[in-house]
Amino acid sequence: MGLSCAMRALQQTSFDGPRDLRVAEGLGVPVPGADEVLMRVGAAGVNFRDVVMAYGGTAEGVRPPYVAGFEGAGEVVGVGERVRGVEVGEMVVGVGYGAFAEFMTMAAGAVVRVPAGWTAAEALGLVVNWPTAIAALRPLGRIAAGETVLIRAAAGGTGQAAVRAAKHWGARVIATASVGKHEVVRGLGADHVLDARSGDLAAEVLRLTGGEGVDVVLESVGGESFGVGLAVAKRVTGRVVVFGLAGGTAALTNWELVYENQIQVMGLNIGVLAQRAPELFGEVMGELFGLIAAGVAPPGKPTVYDLADGAKALMALESGTTVGKLALVP
Repeated sequence: MGLSCAMRALQQTSFDGPRDLRVAEGLGVPVPGADEVLMRVGAAGVNFRDVVMAYGGTAEGVRPPYVAGFEGAGEVVGVGERVRGVEVGEMVVGVGYGAFAEFMTMAAGAVVRVPAGWTAAEALGLVVNWPTAIAALRPLGRIAAGETVLIRAAAGGTGQAAVRAAKHWGARVIATASVGKHEVVRGLGADHVLDARSGDLAAEVLRLTGGEGVDVVLESVGGESFGVGLAVAKRVTGRVVVFGLAGGTAALTNWELVYENQIQVMGLNIGVLAQRAPELFGEVMGELFGLIAAGVAPPGKPTVYDLADGAKALMALESGTTVGKLALVP
């Protein structure tokens, strides 16, 4: 392939958090399996899952030191022997292990071609943030024109995508974000933007809905805020789609579902959805391509960090001070 046999990467060296991310030189370039492609990483996406993994909080089966990151975009520079339909030289975006590096491998069936004219950094989010937002709103949330949706963490990558898509599909959007991010969310078309740290958030949402509550809640905050979504979803018909836990875990008992929160609660992990319900995932991606064609899903504008500043990027994401998508460039 005419490639270097060594690469630079960002390794997680402990389960003590992102502060222990370290740049490593001279690591071996991964070899694609029979059904995989090898990509020269142009940009890697930073996601809250990376923070969770840095604390050992997911069942990934990896142990430090490991090359961090899972979302990457760039040029295909090698393909496995059974790969068909993806060729060397194509620009793709996808997920795999070890995205915070100069090279990474990923399953050929999971990659998406970068839209013509888009850069690698602009394509980040097309296989994580946008599909998550669409799945939460459409097949799971069953949002319809005229309905009301509450979107938590609306200034983040998935939140921004959800606001754009929900408005395109005719929904009324109530969004939450920290005060300094309100103008960004309003600019996306949200009808109401509330202070995410307000102690009266549930009361404010109920006031805006005349006491009825919302049809759909996109819940990505977790912790103590999880109860807000349960409280403001319409009884019986309200849908709460849970896909994040940035604020920590929260419990929901069967007693509460029967006697306090008679609502529909669904969990969403876009990777599991793609693996266990491929036809449904195909519908989600079809929706995404339609939104790209309509200009609703424009090229991304991530905040870009150098690979050496990866720890800084992840700690900023963990602190909740960032807006939109973050990217690392090798």
